[in-house]
Amino acid sequence: MNFSAVFHRATAPYSYALDTDTLVIKLQTDKSIDKVFIHWGDPFEAGILGGTEIWKGQKEEITNTTELEHHLWWEIKLKPPYKRCKYYFELHQDNEIWFYGEDGFTDKCKDNIPACFFQPWINPADVITPPEWVKKTVWYQIFPDRFNKCQNTTIDGLCEWKTGSVTNEQKFGGNLQGITEKLDYLSDLGITGLYLTPIFKAETVHKYDTTDYKQIDPDFGTEQDLINLVEKAHEHNIKIMIDAVFNHSGDKFEPWLDVKEKGKKSPYWDWFMVNDWSAIEKCRDTRDGRYYSFAFISNMPKLNTNNPEVIKYISQLCADWVENYNIDGIRFDVGNEISHRLIKEIRQKVHKIKKDVYLLGEIWHDSSPWLEGDEYDAVMNYPFKQAVSGFFEDKTQTSSQLEWKVKACMGMYRKQTQDVMFNLLDSHDTDRLITRVNNNQDVFFQQLTMLFTLTGSPCIFYGTETALEGSHDPDCRRCMPWNELNTEVYEQVKKLIYLRKNLDELTNSEISFKTISQNNRIVCYTRGNIEIILNCSDTDFELDNTEQVYFSRKLEKNILLSGGICIR
Repeated sequence: MNFSAVFHRATAPYSYALDTDTLVIKLQTDKSIDKVFIHWGDPFEAGILGGTEIWKGQKEEITNTTELEHHLWWEIKLKPPYKRCKYYFELHQDNEIWFYGEDGFTDKCKDNIPACFFQPWINPADVITPPEWVKKTVWYQIFPDRFNKCQNTTIDGLCEWKTGSVTNEQKFGGNLQGITEKLDYLSDLGITGLYLTPIFKAETVHKYDTTDYKQIDPDFGTEQDLINLVEKAHEHNIKIMIDAVFNHSGDKFEPWLDVKEKGKKSPYWDWFMVNDWSAIEKCRDTRDGRYYSFAFISNMPKLNTNNPEVIKYISQLCADWVENYNIDGIRFDVGNEISHRLIKEIRQKVHKIKKDVYLLGEIWHDSSPWLEGDEYDAVMNYPFKQAVSGFFEDKTQTSSQLEWKVKACMGMYRKQTQDVMFNLLDSHDTDRLITRVNNNQDVFFQQLTMLFTLTGSPCIFYGTETALEGSHDPDCRRCMPWNELNTEVYEQVKKLIYLRKNLDELTNSEISFKTISQNNRIVCYTRGNIEIILNCSDTDFELDNTEQVYFSRKLEKNILLSGGICIR
């Protein structure tokens, strides 16, 4: 037996409470293991053997397995009657039987069981319960300057609304009133959540260099414009999530200006991370270490989110945003660099005002430390994007390899967290989907089909519904082409969104992948009674049944052509 391939720890995602009655237990092994049993029970229940008290527990086979590229996950749900659980594993391989506990392996378990794993108590306060509404939300990300300009906008220095490439120096006048004017359009598309990139006062068009966290940027309007947007959006059953930039400020932020003027005498000195005051004005970047900033960008000094004063200031800001604007979510830019203490404080403050506010972190990697229930509800699921995009970019990958990567993404966190992960295929920080697939609409729609039929809360970038092009930042931030909407693409995206919202299986059912032996580039999986088939190969594929089809592309009778989609 390959002992080094066996892994378990009594923490998520290997052991956690799904609800106040249910534990999820998961064991990782290699693929050579034939059977796995779990011995489990209450820690305080014991029997007598030879006059000695000994704990045995009940034995139960684990039959639910998930295959990854190199491993198997064995998973079982238990309902401890007294909310406590003590357990160890029994592994079978050929003629070998080994017992695995917290202290390792033993092949002799008659009298001496291994040191058990423990879940001491299921405390309701420790059970993660993200906002239920997020699971059913279809998001739409908006870069405000480029989405829609209200007709009465009279800001000086604006560029004329255009199609084609843009730069970060250009401003086109998109604003909050412009978004409000398009709520009917968004509602018709099926959108139920808007994520707005930063809207508070800043120097740049992207607004990630905040100068005033308490003022709506005049380029976008006023506080009343935001209040109106939220009210009107709620009337359309659309939630609003705004962007919070707390890892760093802009260099025109008043506390930073005070530090630059007064040095260590400034009351805000400890709000930032300055290492060499004598060199603060030198160089264009911060590689010399004179102070810390976002990346090495000198006009984005890093806030010291360990400082109690900064924590108090920022957490109160978030509480004020929720109370004053009635927003439904906050997305945290560079969410892996601000302190855990700050996020915990923000969560406590905003939940006192609105219990189901969605807190989303921008983290591009394994985010387990931030997803323990007292910080973020979820993170932007860039690993999902990478898994899906990678399969279509690399024609040598098989559907099994895609399955393994998708399952690995889905198994990183608790199930309740996975249900509200913010799934996306492009954003203001990436090239646009249609550009990345070289304008291949077959691949474009196949990836969107996966976005809308897999676990998580799906988000499209503004313009995706009309196949808006754009390479990496800043080109991905083009103006919305209102006069040149691709209605054919729009209607098909609208159908996919409709299915996501109206077929309960696409949010509530487990995912089961199927292997098509005839062709290793046919992707096939089910959610409940719904089957999704993508022909990602170069040859046509015959389906056995096309009586009830919810959505299709390139399906001719029962033949799914190369590049085709069938949801049935």
